[in-house]
Amino acid sequence: MTAVASTPTRRRSAIGWFAIGLIIVIVGSVGAALSGLWNWNQREALDPESAGPLGSLALAEILREEGMQVIVARDRETAARELDGRPATLVLPDSPALSNAAVLALARIATDVVLIEPRSRTLHLLMTGAATAGVSANGPVEPGCDVADAVRSGPVAPRAVFTAEGGEAISECYAAADGFGLLVGPALQDASAGRVAAIDGRALFTNESLAEDGNAALALNLMGRHPAVVWYVPSLADTDLADGDPSLGELTPPWVTPVIVLLLGAGLAAALWRGRRFGPLVAERLPVSVRASETTEGRARLYAQSRDALHAADQLRIPALGRIGRALGLGTGASAAEIADAAAARTGLDRAAVRGTLIDDIPRGDADLVALDTRLRHLEDAVHAAVRPERNPR
Repeated sequence: MTAVASTPTRRRSAIGWFAIGLIIVIVGSVGAALSGLWNWNQREALDPESAGPLGSLALAEILREEGMQVIVARDRETAARELDGRPATLVLPDSPALSNAAVLALARIATDVVLIEPRSRTLHLLMTGAATAGVSANGPVEPGCDVADAVRSGPVAPRAVFTAEGGEAISECYAAADGFGLLVGPALQDASAGRVAAIDGRALFTNESLAEDGNAALALNLMGRHPAVVWYVPSLADTDLADGDPSLGELTPPWVTPVIVLLLGAGLAAALWRGRRFGPLVAERLPVSVRASETTEGRARLYAQSRDALHAADQLRIPALGRIGRALGLGTGASAAEIADAAAARTGLDRAAVRGTLIDDIPRGDADLVALDTRLRHLEDAVHAAVRPERNPR
């Protein structure tokens, strides 16, 4: 008997596969969008092209309005090329992807360096004796130093503070907590021509905080001393650090990858070969007819061979419970205990004896099974007699 799938069935199957593919595309697109959004949120902090709360686009625009050329360098080659050969200020955030040599190479060709996210490493490299000193929760503080750029800017509210122990040529401004909000020292290559400044740009120079106190004036005074401002934006891709740990691919033998690909291809081919379906399942006639009595006898022989008397007893009790429950008018959801209690109450038989017959008694052998079958038939007869008693003839 041949089964041919109808056109509506094929159409429904095609629509189902199309819906699955569409769901996969949508989920992938949403995941990619969320991943990109997360990456953007990560990179927008102190980014001169970001208009978000943590970006610094407002400061870059102010510098341009004051006549400075602001160059955004997203790799160190561009930053080095723009700094070389002219007076320029290097705005340098924390750059963990660069080695000490790469940081020093950029700083040496810049006239001024403004560290807007100082960490212990960059402070140690560019300002001898400088170190981090925690954070301050105080409000705006006065400069309290002789640095003209800070004096003209007025009070600010620094968060990260620093110290310059042993750095005699370093000026300390904005005393707060256990340190100072601004350090200004001589440049690496020529102390008379340039300088290095360290300040917490995340607290003062972002779009959301630039308009507070003297933040904008201080940023303009520190970065606007030269015609060009090269703002370096670090990234993990722009690194000169060599990874000394071998990768998983380097540790595995060269034959592993081809074998994995071959196994995957074989598994896919087997799935397509054995998993194909040409249409809906159809019922076919058996080549021979098997009488119900033969099936019952065969199952009985299996129970007898396995000596599973309890399972055989359940095969006797379950149909009997269904018939007794229907005779008593109980619903299909009635439990065995409820049926046993109802049968005892209707027939007047001992409740424990009825529950033993229907539930509790455990047969030990064939003789017990025969006795249980007899008791079940007598109980069914008693229930039917109680439910539909014969009328006595007049």
